Amino acid sequence: MSLSTSLPMLQLLDDFPLKRSSKWSNPFLSPTLLMPFPREPRPSNVHLISNPPLVPKPNPRNLRTQTKISPRRRDIRAHISSTNPPTASSTTKHIVFGSVLTVAFATTNRVLYKLALVPMKNYPFFLAQFTTFGYVVIYFSILGMRYHAGIVTDEMLAQPKSRFVVIGVLEALGLATGMSAGAMLPGPAIPLLNQTFLVWQLIFSTFLLGRKYSFSQIAGCLLVATGVTVAVTSGSNSSKMLSGVEFVWPALMIASNAFQAGASIIKEYVFIDAGARLEALFVLLFLPLLSSMKGIPFAQLPSYLKSGAGCFLNIGTNSSDCNGAPLLPFLYVIINLIFNISLLHLVKVSSAVVTSLAVMLSVPISIYVLSLPLPYLPDGTTLSPFFLFGNMVLVLGLILYTIPQPTKQS
Repeated sequence: MSLSTSLPMLQLLDDFPLKRSSKWSNPFLSPTLLMPFPREPRPSNVHLISNPPLVPKPNPRNLRTQTKISPRRRDIRAHISSTNPPTASSTTKHIVFGSVLTVAFATTNRVLYKLALVPMKNYPFFLAQFTTFGYVVIYFSILGMRYHAGIVTDEMLAQPKSRFVVIGVLEALGLATGMSAGAMLPGPAIPLLNQTFLVWQLIFSTFLLGRKYSFSQIAGCLLVATGVTVAVTSGSNSSKMLSGVEFVWPALMIASNAFQAGASIIKEYVFIDAGARLEALFVLLFLPLLSSMKGIPFAQLPSYLKSGAGCFLNIGTNSSDCNGAPLLPFLYVIINLIFNISLLHLVKVSSAVVTSLAVMLSVPISIYVLSLPLPYLPDGTTLSPFFLFGNMVLVLGLILYTIPQPTKQS
């Protein structure tokens, strides 16, 4: 019986009329039910749902004897005091521990994103398709369990699907174009260019949703854009981070963040699960268009997917160019899921501001890690002073955008 049904039942028993005759006309009540039981006095801070029936009033002559605290009552008080809510120090330790885990998983997620694209450099669309369908299996499993548990109802599933189509299109374009560009960009440039997501999100939410932002948020967003520009374009031709990289790849990475930002704006009003299903569908539908950007004719798509599966499993004639698969792609998918779970846990125990700061802290750390010689990336990358200065400006803009400003009291 649930708590909502048990409370009216207890109230009904408390208000039930009693007949004081020798014969009991109510079969649910007996003399033993109405007989007062000897009991120790309860602590004052313990509240029961309903009062015991027909408890006799205490005799004024025995007040002194009844107010004496017995050893058993001391035990009850000790037990109640031990169930107090956690102290501030324990909560702070919990938040710090969760923040450290989030930073670690966020950094690992960014590094594995690039490492997973090393063996799949020629097949980024296949990796995008595999990643999306992997999430669909997980989302469907969670949705099924929540539906059978009664958390998700038929009314929720009957929501209009038109917005889901838009989300699926935008996320499909963002995922496929992002992985295609990430395979051609140097590692430190990927987390740097991904910060343009904030700029796109502010622009879209302002024009599409009519939101208004504070001066500090706008200034922080401008600092992020300035930091990205300085880090990518400043310096001599030999010291530039993107020297030797065609312009189309950083532009494609920035466009992928625009697609993801547009999808995040619409996600505020719809379910995430259905959006993931349509994302998988549209990644498949956009393969002909996206593959043409890589110079793959539509007629060669079946052979492309077959070769991509062979490279992912590291089997076949071209397996020598796919070293690191399938370990690295699998690790990326697993760490990405753990990272999302750690984000939700940190939001639950702290706040959105703490979570955002933890994710921002992973940006310079991941840039530094990706500049080092890594397995399957033995050469490393040299970070120029202009690149480091641009990163400092970017992080300052992220902090300025995230930290809330004090508001005036009316």
